[in-house]
Amino acid sequence: MISEKLFDEIKNNIKDVISRQSVLGKLLWEELLKAHPADLAKFLGSLPEDHFKKLYIDFPSSISCAVFREFSEPLQALALTTLNDSGRVDALGCLTTDELTDLFERLSDDELKQYLSLLHKTDREKVLSLLKFNPESAGGIMDTDVLALHDDLSVQKSIQLLQRLEVNQEIHRQIFVIDKNKRLLGHICLEDLVLQKPQARLSDFMRKNLLVARAEDDREEIANKMVHYNMTIIPVVGAEDYFLGVIPSSTLIDIIEEESAENVYRMAAMTPVKGTYFDASLTKLLYQRSMILGALLLAQSLSSAIIKAHETLLITFAGGVLMQFLTMLTSTGGNASSQTSAVVIQGIASGEINRDNMKKFLRREFFLAFFMAFILGIISFARVYITSRHLLGSIAVSSSLVVIVMASIMIGSCIPILLRRINVDPAYSAGPVLATLMDILGLLIYCRVSQQIFTYFETFS
Repeated sequence: MISEKLFDEIKNNIKDVISRQSVLGKLLWEELLKAHPADLAKFLGSLPEDHFKKLYIDFPSSISCAVFREFSEPLQALALTTLNDSGRVDALGCLTTDELTDLFERLSDDELKQYLSLLHKTDREKVLSLLKFNPESAGGIMDTDVLALHDDLSVQKSIQLLQRLEVNQEIHRQIFVIDKNKRLLGHICLEDLVLQKPQARLSDFMRKNLLVARAEDDREEIANKMVHYNMTIIPVVGAEDYFLGVIPSSTLIDIIEEESAENVYRMAAMTPVKGTYFDASLTKLLYQRSMILGALLLAQSLSSAIIKAHETLLITFAGGVLMQFLTMLTSTGGNASSQTSAVVIQGIASGEINRDNMKKFLRREFFLAFFMAFILGIISFARVYITSRHLLGSIAVSSSLVVIVMASIMIGSCIPILLRRINVDPAYSAGPVLATLMDILGLLIYCRVSQQIFTYFETFS
């Protein structure tokens, strides 16, 4: 671990570090090589492209490999352009098959053909098979560099095989068992190889797999099931239970992080950005964010039309009290719907809210909406009456708020569920879209309810 201050000093003397002609340059270079690969990757990513290339190409092979694995896919693609064919083979050899797949999805067709030709035949076949899967599916994220044992192996032969394994083939605590046709049968645990007799066959004591992912299954659903069943690794199979690979705990964490990040973007009515914020071009970010804000801006103009249509009512009724508390009501409606949608989205994402308990959830939310609307109605009546001393205006505002809160909570509950039914991410229902919808609807409810109260009291006065 080296300090940020030292990284800053290296940046300030970057030419000396690259040339290493001066004593300071050599000293800073030696200190740089002591940094953790993750810190080195972050540091190199912050440098201009020419400095990045000149520093990275001089790294020792052991450090270069570790740093290459820590790069984001765009930086990996950039790093490959600095290396010769031999260096590219070494760099690509540092990655697992699923990591190679992620990298190759970002390359052009010409680059893909060039780099694939550098890989060994077996690795090429694995990568090409993975590229056929949807990146959002279990097949697109699985790790294929994993050991599977045949069911007719003895414990003794299994241990001998494990001892002779190449270092790039990862061994997990659970080892999956296949037949001669490579169909998944079950699994054993590493400790079984110690506890069972040397001559015992794996088929005699292997265990049934609690959860098996199909290659075409959605990765988010698989991640939710892994969390629900507290599993750290599950197998992935294709047609006729053909064993393809595994989804380990490290991938599970990546999925959860990526899905959480994507939900944040969708709640802001944006398409998720692949890679880091700085990997996305300024033009793409500008287009994506301005388009949705422009659409919401035009939609919000409906509010102006509603206000204009009820201008006389808002200004004259109850001495202008309605206009005074207009923003209070619309913002309360937006807050209520956003709060509810957040609960629903989280419940759907975790699997807590599903088809089996949907009616129970909506019934519960209805009663919550009723009591919350009643409480907020009382608070708003007191707030308006203390401020204005106008009874009729207080009744109009509090009555409108009751209806708005009821509508907001029920809409906030139903929209994510409806989006889920049509296979659209429920997260899109939160944030600006729902807030804009409730601003318009809340304003319309406010004007209509107040109009009815005004008409009623005018008729009987």
